Amino acid sequence: MKTIIKIAIIFSFITLSSCNLLEGDGVVNPNVDENTYLSFPHPMESWVNGAERSLAIAVGDYAQLLEILSDNYYNNYSRSSNVFDAPKLLNTDYDIERLQRYVGTLREQADYGFNTVAKHDSDVTDAQRLKLSCIRAYAGILAGETFTGLPLHEGDDVVTWKEQLETANADLDKALGFAKADSSLAIIYTLKARTFYRLGNVDEATKAAQLALNADNNFAFSISFDPTHGVSNAAQEAIGGNWFQPLPRLDFLDPKYYSFSSQSNEQRPIVIAKAEEDYLILAEAAVANNDGITAKSWLHHLLDLVTSRPLTIDPTTNQGLDDHLDNRYNGGTRHNPIGSMYTVAAEPGEEYRSGLILDRDLGHTILVPYISGTSVTSQMIDDCSTNDTLLRLIYLMRQEIFIGEGRRVADLGIRLPLSNVEAGHVSNANDYTSAIIPFFIPLDGGMDKFTVDESTKRVTIEYDMNRIIVENGATAFKNYTKNPVR
Repeated sequence: MKTIIKIAIIFSFITLSSCNLLEGDGVVNPNVDENTYLSFPHPMESWVNGAERSLAIAVGDYAQLLEILSDNYYNNYSRSSNVFDAPKLLNTDYDIERLQRYVGTLREQADYGFNTVAKHDSDVTDAQRLKLSCIRAYAGILAGETFTGLPLHEGDDVVTWKEQLETANADLDKALGFAKADSSLAIIYTLKARTFYRLGNVDEATKAAQLALNADNNFAFSISFDPTHGVSNAAQEAIGGNWFQPLPRLDFLDPKYYSFSSQSNEQRPIVIAKAEEDYLILAEAAVANNDGITAKSWLHHLLDLVTSRPLTIDPTTNQGLDDHLDNRYNGGTRHNPIGSMYTVAAEPGEEYRSGLILDRDLGHTILVPYISGTSVTSQMIDDCSTNDTLLRLIYLMRQEIFIGEGRRVADLGIRLPLSNVEAGHVSNANDYTSAIIPFFIPLDGGMDKFTVDESTKRVTIEYDMNRIIVENGATAFKNYTKNPVR
């Protein structure tokens, strides 16, 4: 069964204004205090809706800012962060503070729901408990994948990113107790596999990924948006518009978030868990166990799934997406190539590949896979002869499959510092107030650099970050050998 699940975001009429970790971006009725709210019938229903609203806003902002921080996109316009593109990551940056606050907001909303609202609502359901448990867990995942460390509660000392992921995993275990449908089990086990993967735990990541696929082997779970009630996809404005431009080798995957009409208020969802991740983890785990044959088998299964995912087809015209207005040089900082006549090399000395850059000029429509897509072919998988070449292919597929979802920064090993706003309130802040930018990351926008030879229509990316990740031993599972595939 093919399952695509979306959370319907319903605007909540109240926020918990008494807790300063919760951002005041909702509408607070001045005539409704906390006690009055808790005495309303079914307060948990509106509380969970509000927590879902907060999750949607957080996911959209994370996707926008982390994509620009990675090598997936560069900022070709004046909107959004320009320093993330360098990357230049200071703990005085408001964007870093904002991303950190989302973690606190989600965690505190879940805790308040469990510890306070539930006590005033005799009709709390397991479905509501499941949502709050997953929201709390996702806060821990965002913290554990993105930051050097954060407090678990307001005023607490900072704990490491590993402890954040371990806390998220414990929350996911609680969520399992409330899950009834296979689709819910697939989501939870995929998020557990993600936490174990980032912690480098091959055995547990493998076990969780297999359980997820056993529950549903082609699910995709996404967060929806409701712009009518102020819940917009922040990544769509940047990626579906013309603020951000993709690295040319990723052009065929852009835009993942789009509108079929410039007059449309359509907001595309953002996927936060999908079966593709489980296949990727199982393939990388097989490489870690020096079993390239099994890794290739998982990748072939993954490729079958990815090629089955839907494309951008306008239901009113049955045509592809008209993207000619998204000119590839808005702002004038760089003129991206447009047209299928261009070929692209991942870096100097690599093969020039066709099909990576699409025809977007007037008169052409494009077909973009908006859940997952890849340029990898069955032959490319079969041609991998060493564990290193397999890993490079796996990391390329991770980059392509997760583009637009804010996932690439974790693969690059970049971590944001503890915000100076929080640092003033904790005793062990000094260990966490500097960003982690691995030594192999090119600075001054180097990850986004490429050259275009107009005479040959060849585009050359300056750095293949997938090669650099693998050659520097920066993969999630590091106990593999550089042997030929067996």
